[in-house]
Amino acid sequence: MKPHLICLDLDGTLLTDDKTISNYTKRVIQKLKEDGHYVMISTGRPYRATVPYYKELKLNTPVVNFNGAFVHHPLDFDFKVLHKTLPQEVIKDIVEHIDKYDIKNIVAEVRDDIYFQYHDSVLMSEFYMGDPKIVTGDLRKNMSEEATTVLINTTEARIDYIRQAFDDVYAETVTHRRWGPNVAIIEIIKKGISKATGIEYVLDSLGLDKEYTIAFGDEDNDLQMLQYVTHGVALNNAIDDLKSVADDVTKYDNNNDGVGKYLNEYFKLNVEE
Repeated sequence: MKPHLICLDLDGTLLTDDKTISNYTKRVIQKLKEDGHYVMISTGRPYRATVPYYKELKLNTPVVNFNGAFVHHPLDFDFKVLHKTLPQEVIKDIVEHIDKYDIKNIVAEVRDDIYFQYHDSVLMSEFYMGDPKIVTGDLRKNMSEEATTVLINTTEARIDYIRQAFDDVYAETVTHRRWGPNVAIIEIIKKGISKATGIEYVLDSLGLDKEYTIAFGDEDNDLQMLQYVTHGVALNNAIDDLKSVADDVTKYDNNNDGVGKYLNEYFKLNVEE
């Protein structure tokens, strides 16, 4: 079989609910690498929250972080980094209208640095992985670089209102998504960016053939990725919208080696459980 680029989402896909990778799935990935395939992480996480798994799997491929806004190769300094940022004017405008939108807090991430509009120890605790630099205070004054992504912390009642307002005001500039059904956080990245654009960039950079691509995901930020690759696979625990566009669905969920068992069968690896 020709070398494939295998793109793996982390949360809810490769990782179990307790944020671990099973020994079985690790053995499957190791066998794929030995057979000459490229295994790559494609995640909405920043790199600081990705690197433990990158090292655990002993990967030597680029990484797609921030849903495609930051694409880089941790081990190859000659790899040209792709970093698509949000215009500073958008962030300034959101801060100036923070009361109008009923926003509780704004979090801007510049690669692995984090900027909070307001101090919030509970919210901050969600971002400590990787020991990032954290700055608190007016984003209009504290940020020296444009943001990779911006997170809007609001209330359940205002989620739809804010997303519609962003569509009305920033439709030509940004794209946004909700983090999850039980989390009142809106994630914003530059318009036109997705995991799919990140994968396309990697294929071009490494000179790989799109025909031999496979990707796994579970949430709405995986939609474009599964549609872009030749073989898109939704996890058994994925949202229905993703399953509807996927080429296949795993028999098992993320807590029961959904990715590992599927890859073992798909590539006929014969890795024993």
